[in-house]
Amino acid sequence: MVRVCFLLLAVLLGGVACESKSGSGASVPSLSGPAIERNTHPEVIKAGAQLFQAHCAQCHGEMAEGDPQWRKPGVDGRYPAPPLNGSGHAWHHPTSWLQEIIRNGSQPQGNMPAWQEVLSDEEIDAVVAWFQSQWPDQVYAAWYEMQNR
Repeated sequence: MVRVCFLLLAVLLGGVACESKSGSGASVPSLSGPAIERNTHPEVIKAGAQLFQAHCAQCHGEMAEGDPQWRKPGVDGRYPAPPLNGSGHAWHHPTSWLQEIIRNGSQPQGNMPAWQEVLSDEEIDAVVAWFQSQWPDQVYAAWYEMQNR
């Protein structure tokens, strides 16, 4: 937790460089040691982008920007679709949690339907890889360090 807080402070102060969002295997600066490699294959990113547009963009936005009111529950008490592009809270969760939410939905607190009958595990992984490719390097590095604790 201390490393993540320090990383976020460094980001706010401009101490971590680079804003690449390509997901092309570029090195990402890390506070805990060697640079992190984004090991995402272009074919996976392309498939994830297509799946996201077909199944997720209606609620999460074409570029995963989410509903502008994502922090405020609707009249039904459920939260609208959050951003998945690194500007929301998705990066605070491990891959397994992201996969679980896609697979089983976010009910009763959200409106996310379960996609397990529509998307295979490989397709879910591709969707996660695509929206993670949208994350700025600083966000990806913070997520990576949290994921690997």
